[in-house]
Amino acid sequence: MKSENAPTVVGFIGLGRMGLPMVENLMKAGFAVQGFDQSEAARADVAAAGAIVCASAAEAGRGADVVITMLPNGAIVRDVLLGEAGLAAAMSPESIVIDMSSSAPTDTTLLAEKLEPLGLQLIDAPVSGGRKKAIEGTLTIMVGGDSAVINKILPVLDAMSATIFRTGKIGSGHAMKAINNYVSGAGMVAAMEGVILGQTFGLDPEVIVDVLNVSTGRNNTTEVKMKQFVLNSDFGSGFALGLMAKDIGIANDLAAALDLKMGSVAETSARWIAAQEALGPDADHTEMYRFLADS
Repeated sequence: MKSENAPTVVGFIGLGRMGLPMVENLMKAGFAVQGFDQSEAARADVAAAGAIVCASAAEAGRGADVVITMLPNGAIVRDVLLGEAGLAAAMSPESIVIDMSSSAPTDTTLLAEKLEPLGLQLIDAPVSGGRKKAIEGTLTIMVGGDSAVINKILPVLDAMSATIFRTGKIGSGHAMKAINNYVSGAGMVAAMEGVILGQTFGLDPEVIVDVLNVSTGRNNTTEVKMKQFVLNSDFGSGFALGLMAKDIGIANDLAAALDLKMGSVAETSARWIAAQEALGPDADHTEMYRFLADS
């Protein structure tokens, strides 16, 4: 439950697969949630869950102590806040924006600078764990920004998370999320190519996965994806290939912005972009296996 000094009203922009269960957990913790999404179906789902559904992003932000954005990318977050949607203009000075989207860290830094003259404080707090952990309220949250501001919103984050990491300055949470998904995506390609290699030689793919999982080659893909979603051709993990490609692209862009020549980051990004072009952005990210097998 939230403490007496915690924010009371939370605006929530982006009520999709992740947003809906996050809203439900906020309400379970005692927060009043007023949400908005462009999708009529998403608004209906959140209304059925008991939240206040607003007609616009600005309406969702009006009177809120904290506004959470859970949107496809940082460009959309910026447009909703500072563009025609008018979210920032509708918010009260000293209220807090928590961007839980996967945004580019350099863009997040610039957005914080633009919100500051309006009296608004920005925190970046992307998540890891997927829809399953969003439903359970056990997401991992990587939070960047002013420590005093983070202290104010901890009860909000606690309602959705089992693990919170303070990563440092504004933008650092988004940097950490991109780095995590780069490492995850690179590990997925390696695991899948290992299975394809072994199977082509004549090994049983399930045996390959079993050996990897008790050896040094094990990773998230071998442990929770290969048998569960790939070898059975289910491909239903619930995380889109296009989102993985976007996050790894953010890591690659960050390396370039820092003037770091990282061949593996660039190569991994290129592979995921190629898979997205071949399979479409809405394909499940575990369908990378099909792309690799056909390459």
